Amino acid sequence: MQWISFIFYISLFILIASASEVQSKIEDFFYKSTHTNNWAVLVCTSRFWFNYRHVANVLSIYQSIKRLGIPDSNIIMMLSDNIPCNARNPHPGEIYNYPELRENLYGLDVEVDYRGYEVSVENFIRVLTDQLPEGTPRSKRLLSDHQSNIMIYMSGHGGDGFLKFQDHTELTSTEVADAIETMSKNQRYNEVLFIVDSCQSASMYSEITSPNVIASASSLVGEDSLSYRRDDDIGVFVVDRYAYFAYKFLEDNLRGSDPLQSNASLTDFLNACTKEKCISTVGISTENYRRSPDHVRAADFFGARKYHKVLTEEFEEGKEWQKLAVDLDKVKTSWKDLGIE
Repeated sequence: MQWISFIFYISLFILIASASEVQSKIEDFFYKSTHTNNWAVLVCTSRFWFNYRHVANVLSIYQSIKRLGIPDSNIIMMLSDNIPCNARNPHPGEIYNYPELRENLYGLDVEVDYRGYEVSVENFIRVLTDQLPEGTPRSKRLLSDHQSNIMIYMSGHGGDGFLKFQDHTELTSTEVADAIETMSKNQRYNEVLFIVDSCQSASMYSEITSPNVIASASSLVGEDSLSYRRDDDIGVFVVDRYAYFAYKFLEDNLRGSDPLQSNASLTDFLNACTKEKCISTVGISTENYRRSPDHVRAADFFGARKYHKVLTEEFEEGKEWQKLAVDLDKVKTSWKDLGIE
């Protein structure tokens, strides 16, 4: 029996040592994080009921990154149309991205920072460059710095070199490049992941030359970006292909006790929507990015660690109140010395 116990403990030791070695190799494979905080800017530029899927695209990414630890205080969300409350919606106050699951993406915990006609080209650029009017609430400002990783996701209708806002104005690829260059010069980011989900969306990052920016798009120039699932009960397509498979990747690969330690790389995310799944060709630009996305964790842009302060001090009954009463008496005495009753 002693020999059996000895062999068991030796085997257990070898197993633990091997697991530790594997984990060490994984840690060495990925770059150490170069940032201290995460931000996200999520923009739906479309109006009207038939663009239901564009709102669902943004809310899908929003729900995932919140579950992965990025708080609302670090998310700027812009929705051009309040589709959940549209009179045509058979499920008031709700929006879905998959008919069978019926997971409401628009719950009580959703915080929309820019609504309706606040979602404009001007406001989008002002948010990125922090050139907002004096008195703008903190909740509407991108308060990033040189240690911030920023993920920008935009969904709507586009063409070669532009993305439509509100169906009547356009954000151009030149304006995007200029805004990110301003951010770079003002040290408003560490790294940026720029994603556009629209037809011909690869054109939107074509003029970006700022450092430490990696970009992705749901389609190349000359290609359409396609919808994915139609809900017959609602009567419209409820999500686009790129957004759905991006959402599914985040849910399947990054959720867990510590998403920041997920071994899913940024390359894995960029390849999540294959030609077979997306039908369109996903565009990827790494020419302005200093690191190999193979060795960058996807969680560097989509997750954040939640910090909790646990209070363990126990108050002895009566003593804390006595201390407070003594402190209050001292304050009253000081007031009397100053002639204040």
